[in-house]
Amino acid sequence: MNGSMAKWACSVAEAELRESLPRRWMHSQGVARRAAELTELLGGDADLLASAAVLHDVGYAPRLAATGFHPLDGARFLRDDHAADERLVRLVANHSLALLEAEERGLRGDLEAEFPLLDDHRLVDALVYCDMTTTPDGNGTSAEGRLEEIMDRYGADSLVGRFIRRASSDILAAVGRVEAALAAQPR
Repeated sequence: MNGSMAKWACSVAEAELRESLPRRWMHSQGVARRAAELTELLGGDADLLASAAVLHDVGYAPRLAATGFHPLDGARFLRDDHAADERLVRLVANHSLALLEAEERGLRGDLEAEFPLLDDHRLVDALVYCDMTTTPDGNGTSAEGRLEEIMDRYGADSLVGRFIRRASSDILAAVGRVEAALAAQPR
């Protein structure tokens, strides 16, 4: 993480997750490492992606979990407590197809009203890729493996399981677009 926003983001995420949720902190660090692999692909937005990657799960921190929906809780924390960059906050709020999970939770209207999805699909896809190709322990995995792990952890009939079933094809498509863009880069 070279950029100034990313350094700040890392310190915020570490302060909120390292002690209270060490495994979530390991995952967040792994997602940030994955974002570093996309630096050339994203150019000037690489610092923004690195920041969103390390902060995407900050809303899981127990002291921030107001609604129990981590994308919304994390985005509100970043906006209200840190006056964070609007694009960063919107990426965190909408990471990995959060609108579909928000719908399952009855929070879609709140999420859409407060944090509209970014129009920059390249950044949105990049964050999906980083999150959905990183295990809970921060290691790399395939998107298929990650989706299977989530289903196993939460159960197919859980709220998260229902969300993952609905979102799987869109998650795989986003990961596929990023992988294709990476493959097309000159070596």
